[in-house]
Amino acid sequence: MESTIRLFADDCVIYRKIINNADMGKLQKDLDRLGEWAVENAMKINPSKSKVIHFTRAKVKVPLNYLLMDTLIPEASSCKYLGIILRSNLSWADQVNYTVKKVWKALHFTVRILKTGNSNTKSLAYMSLVRLILEYGAVCWDLYREGQISVLDRVQKKVAKIAHHKNSLNWETLASCRKLSRICALFKAYSGNARGSVLVTDYYGHTI
Repeated sequence: MESTIRLFADDCVIYRKIINNADMGKLQKDLDRLGEWAVENAMKINPSKSKVIHFTRAKVKVPLNYLLMDTLIPEASSCKYLGIILRSNLSWADQVNYTVKKVWKALHFTVRILKTGNSNTKSLAYMSLVRLILEYGAVCWDLYREGQISVLDRVQKKVAKIAHHKNSLNWETLASCRKLSRICALFKAYSGNARGSVLVTDYYGHTI
């Protein structure tokens, strides 16, 4: 592959920077190679379930006519990759809406099964089952718009009210957690140690 390829389980992403028609030709050639590999290894690929997306700020977008196994790949304005919704204009509005719907569903379920639980149990359930959804992939989609930040913060405020926990107001804010995760990720990228560890402390006082 001349283009960059990323594999995770049954997900495959191929991408490259497109400057001219030659770059488009190289990407198409890599797609042809992928199709040939699939045939040689008896692996069935459904091109209609694939998507092609163009990340650009250009107002006039060039049509993306890429083929996979002689089938035109549908062009899309957004796609979900490993649970993160990426838009062609790099807006995180869809990701925020998706996360909010998912987290409210998880919260309602948690509240139903813990009606008689004490404050500590409810707080622990939130941290274990709900907050993880709010923080998933946040290193990538950390927010800067106040409206989007407040929508997510509203969930934690609701839990604090439900739990009636005396220390709930001292919980670390979601924005602070996202900032900490971003700093750790940047440190690992800078140090070249993607699997390394950084000594930080979470909201329980435990060392990560």
